[in-house]
Amino acid sequence: MAHLLGAEGLHLEYPTKVVFDSITLGIEEGDRIGIVGRNGDGKSSLLAMLAGRKQPDAGRVTVRAGTTVGVLDQADTLDDSFTIAQSVVGDVPEYEWAGDARVRDVIRGLLADLAWDAPVAGLSGGQRRRVALAALLVKEWDIIALDEPTNHLDVEAITWLAGHLKKRWAANSGAFLVVTHDRWFLDEVCTETWEVHDRIVEPFEGGYAAYILQRVERDRMAAATEAKRQNLARKELAWLRRGAPARTSKPKFRIDAANELIADVPEIRDKVSLQSLATSRLGKDVVDLLDAGVRYGDRDILKDVEWRIAPGERTGILGVNGAGKSTLLGLVAGTIEPTSGRVKRGKTVQVRTLTQRIDELEQHWNDPVRTVINGLRTEYTFGNGSKAQSLTPGQLLERLGFSSAQLSTQVKDLSGGQQRRLQLLLVLLDQPNVLILDEPTNDMDTDMLAAIEDLLDSWPGTLLVVSHDRYFLERVTDQQYAVMGGHLRHLPGGVDEYLRLRAASESGDAAKTQAVSPASTLSGAELRAAQKEVSALERKIQKLTEQIDKAKLALVDHDQSDYEGLAGKMKDISALEAEVEENELRWLELSEQLD
Repeated sequence: MAHLLGAEGLHLEYPTKVVFDSITLGIEEGDRIGIVGRNGDGKSSLLAMLAGRKQPDAGRVTVRAGTTVGVLDQADTLDDSFTIAQSVVGDVPEYEWAGDARVRDVIRGLLADLAWDAPVAGLSGGQRRRVALAALLVKEWDIIALDEPTNHLDVEAITWLAGHLKKRWAANSGAFLVVTHDRWFLDEVCTETWEVHDRIVEPFEGGYAAYILQRVERDRMAAATEAKRQNLARKELAWLRRGAPARTSKPKFRIDAANELIADVPEIRDKVSLQSLATSRLGKDVVDLLDAGVRYGDRDILKDVEWRIAPGERTGILGVNGAGKSTLLGLVAGTIEPTSGRVKRGKTVQVRTLTQRIDELEQHWNDPVRTVINGLRTEYTFGNGSKAQSLTPGQLLERLGFSSAQLSTQVKDLSGGQQRRLQLLLVLLDQPNVLILDEPTNDMDTDMLAAIEDLLDSWPGTLLVVSHDRYFLERVTDQQYAVMGGHLRHLPGGVDEYLRLRAASESGDAAKTQAVSPASTLSGAELRAAQKEVSALERKIQKLTEQIDKAKLALVDHDQSDYEGLAGKMKDISALEAEVEENELRWLELSEQLD
């Protein structure tokens, strides 16, 4: 493969820290690189140097002549005076951008719920992020550098983005680099992983799961000081190998090395013991939502919700923004009263919520971390039986990544991730028996997420999690529900089932969700009919695709000043593409039934 970009002898330092010391890297055509590492180790700085946004103190970055580099920054760089349309396609005439399948796919995937002519100034942070991402992806680039692209995106948008990048680079000779803490996304799109640590960049083959396997091998041979990170990584590998069925079926994990590395690693959670302990703390009754509904004005946010939460239950909640997830959690926590039905709570229930805000820290804003923990109990017990651990607040802080030097830091001067971890510590040390986590992964690096997951594995209580981080959600919960159309729906097929339901809902045909259910079965006659229809659909899709390609080629020869004629041809092409999409959806439904 051809060389696109090279970095030689890069050195970067700040007054109190050397970030990189003489690193040399290369990017080739077809590279799909994920960049991981602890917060503060230089991931974003590395991306900025490679993209030409930051100059190294020594060394150089060389780019092949004619190579274009597109960058998605963490910072918001949108112009508030623009509309969404101006921000995404600029002054390009509609007939031009509307004729580009990639542009239409990006707009449909990221901006379908936004008014095209809406001013950027009135958008939320998440909406602005989607607009910035769309503006980057509609253009042609040889290299794309993405810095935390999944921030503020929901599960659907993240899934779409992963599919878009894979499809784009399957037919593209360029490359992309991505810095993200979203481990599902890394594993889905990347073929190489760079770990930034200790002033160096260490490359690993494969996505996140393959990187974890190789890192465990590396850590086995490392010094004793790496023992803690090794144990966490081995535990995470055990979950990756044994946990989600979709993940264990991937060929890259059907290797003897993985089995040998985790042979002596127990199941990540002792579910029976944890449930038994949760029952002893809670009794049999936790929180029951009985035909509960919430109405604001003339709008039903939730209706007819029937949910009996069990002691020790670990549940993830999915739903689009505004679906009613926060309202549902408010009913459980008791901060919102139902307008219909009722909520029944056990007598011993103590609910605590880790919110997206940092309200719990405001009273400690000017205090050093040491002062905060000195006001707490001297010892806390996590787990039970022979696995029970008695830990001091200081030991818990250490497990959550705080160094001794940071104990003297004022709370207001901590980074966003550190504040989030301290907030979680205070919530856990309140010893609730029902814990609600609302987007807990914000500002966390992958190592710290693994440490938090490890801590939650020994937490004996009922756990409810709302998160757009699919990996975290699947890792710490045992089942998932979705808030859809005001109703609470159980998802036996997990996140994949939720995405199918949402796709069917978007297409306006919710009845199709039954057809794509993993539990669906076909009789012999139905099976033969489905196989016959699949073959016919494949021929039809191929024929329609050829017609579309010919029609697009004809556009080149058409008089570009004939706007009316061009518009007519574009309308015909759009109709053909809509027909292809309809046939592909039917093909997908039948294929999943046949599988």
